[in-house]
Formats: sequence, structure tokens, C-alpha cells
Amino acid sequence: MARTRHILSTTPLIDGHNDLPYLMREQLRNKIYGSNFTDGLLSHTDIAKMRKGLMGGQFWSVYVPCPGAVTVTEAAPVEPGIDDPNWAVRDTLEQMDVTKRFVAEYSDSFQLCTTPSCARSAFNGGKIASMIGIEGGHQTGNSLGAIRLMFDMGARYITLTHNCDNAFGTAWTTVDSGKEDKGLTSFGREFVRELNRLGMMIDLAHVSHNTMRNVLAITRAPVIFSHSGAYSVEPHLRHAPDDVLRSMKENGGVVMVPFVTRFLNMEHPENATVEDVVDHIMRIAELAGWEHVGIGSDFDGTPNVPKGLEDVSQYPNLITALLARGATDAQVRGVAGENILRAWKEIEDAAQGIQKEEKPNEEVWEGRSWWPENMDLPRMFERRCG
Repeated sequence: MARTRHILSTTPLIDGHNDLPYLMREQLRNKIYGSNFTDGLLSHTDIAKMRKGLMGGQFWSVYVPCPGAVTVTEAAPVEPGIDDPNWAVRDTLEQMDVTKRFVAEYSDSFQLCTTPSCARSAFNGGKIASMIGIEGGHQTGNSLGAIRLMFDMGARYITLTHNCDNAFGTAWTTVDSGKEDKGLTSFGREFVRELNRLGMMIDLAHVSHNTMRNVLAITRAPVIFSHSGAYSVEPHLRHAPDDVLRSMKENGGVVMVPFVTRFLNMEHPENATVEDVVDHIMRIAELAGWEHVGIGSDFDGTPNVPKGLEDVSQYPNLITALLARGATDAQVRGVAGENILRAWKEIEDAAQGIQKEEKPNEEVWEGRSWWPENMDLPRMFERRCG
């Protein structure tokens, strides 16, 4: 454990996915000032547990369920109201707001970060770097303009789909229900281009396997999986297949392994342990390389977690288990946080180059409805015939 503590005292452990902000929304209606998040929470996460777990950074998930979804874990039917996105965009903005207010309220422990250099600086200053990720393309209202503004407000990754198809691509749940895996849509390709231009990390957790492949074929920057594992270890469609994992080496991205028991042991989830998480990490490292694997727990977004990883205080158990399997200190540092920081910096650098050549993408979803034109107002240009 001394070796583990030394590693985590000098390398920021950065988790790619935590749903505490969703609990704030569901259980507190975003009213956080009357509660104490320092310690004693029954959930997976509070500040004392994070400190005990030697955390250096957290991507807080801004999650809004798919339209029509009955529960968080059940697939939605064909998405109703896809052209009526006001509530999803509203709830996303409110959840971004509560995340930022939470970080500000506990500024002695947290620092809001929108760059990898900030994350390193926060860690070096004794704070837990706090980043925002949006968990589903449906939360943009199918709008490139909306995602630009969400980026400006601090979001730094977006999951292309959640548990429903959307204007951008096919979700894993569609394939799980026996329907065709159509992959990325034509508008989804425009979305990927704009995310690359912005420097927004593209998260392929929750998407179908063909959507993964389609994105990897066109992206101009590394991608991430904020909470997915290896399909060849456990054949759950939420995981990345071997060909995708091999592609991650060339892409430069990172697959961040979750602690969700039903993803780790489909037949007997109650038997899942920290060793199952290690199995996924080792397989991804074998196929993609140690530079392309990380941690994405999904704490507070799942009811059941593995033995040995009961809450955020238990991260050292995972690091110790990796070392026991033969991982080197350098490899473990990569898994803990160096890999995601490296990929994030490469995404930033790619965006800076793209922005020199491209203006913001003005493409519009083909299913978009527009208000009828008001013919009483002055016209900007002469009418064109034909």
C-alpha cells in the first residue's frame, strides 16, 4: 500500500465518470445549500471519501435521461419528442449549473477545470480537479449551436448517445433489442467534425459498435470511452470489441473502465470484484497499449458496485491490485490519470490547428422544424427566383 500511496501522491487519479450531480437533481431538486457534502453521505461519493481515496480529479457527469426512458438503466423506445428538446436542454443547463455551484461551494476541496493544465495545477495545489461531461447527444437538442455554448460554459466531453438512438447515431440498446446497427448518421458526422474543431472530447460509451467504428474512421482527434470495458472479457454491448480496442492505439484515445457489476459479470453480477475491473484493464492494455486505458467508475450512477470498490474511498485497492498483477509504476500512473491528461492535451492541440482552417459548423439537423417566416418584417435580401 505504501507503493500505491506514493503513486497517487505524485500522479492525479482522475475518474472519467461520476453521477453525483444527477443525485443532486433527483433527490434535492438542485438545492444543495441546505445539505453537507463533506462527509457522511450514504451515496458512493462525498468529500471525505474522495480524500481517503486519494483522488486527484473527477469528471462529473451531467446526465439527463433519454426521452421515453422508464428508468436510468432501461432502454428508451423510439425517441419521442426528438424535435421538442427544450426540457432536455434545460435540465442539462441546470445540471451544469448545480455542478459548478457545488464545486464553488466547496472550493477548499475542488477546482473547476476546463484544461488538462488546470487539472494538473489543481492537483499540485491539493485540490480535486473538477470537470464536466455531458452524457448524451440528445441533451443538445440536436443543435451544433447548443453544443458550442455548452463547451463555452465548461463542458469538456459529450457522450454521443445514451440509451437511445438520437440525431447523431445508434445506441447500444438498439442493437441489444435486435434492431439494425446503423452507426453514425450523416448529421452525426457533422457533429464529430464540430466536436473536433471545438476541442470537446468525444465519448463513445453507450454507443453501438458500428457507431464506435464510424467515429474512429473520421475523427481528427483522440476519443474516449468514459465508462466502458473490453467486450472480449465480458460480452456486454456497452463494451468495446477487440477491433475497436486495437484502433485506439492509432487514435490515441483512452478507454476508462467502469465499476458496474452487471457490465463486469453478466451472469452473476453479485460476484463481481475489483479483480474483474483489473481483467478489463489488462485486456485493453494488451490490445491498445498501456497508454490507452483509464478509470471511469460510474459511481453514484449504478446501484451495485464490485467488492473491494464499494465507494470512492476504495480506489487504492484498484491500484494495489494492478501492481499485484505485474503492472509497473509507470503503467499504473498512466491508468490513474496520465493517459487521460495526455489524450485531452492532444485533443486541445488538434482543435487549435483545426480552428485556424475552419469556421464553426452551420449544418442543421434535417429533421429540424422552423417557425413560419414572418412576412411583415423587413427583408435583409431580395427574394431569389427559382
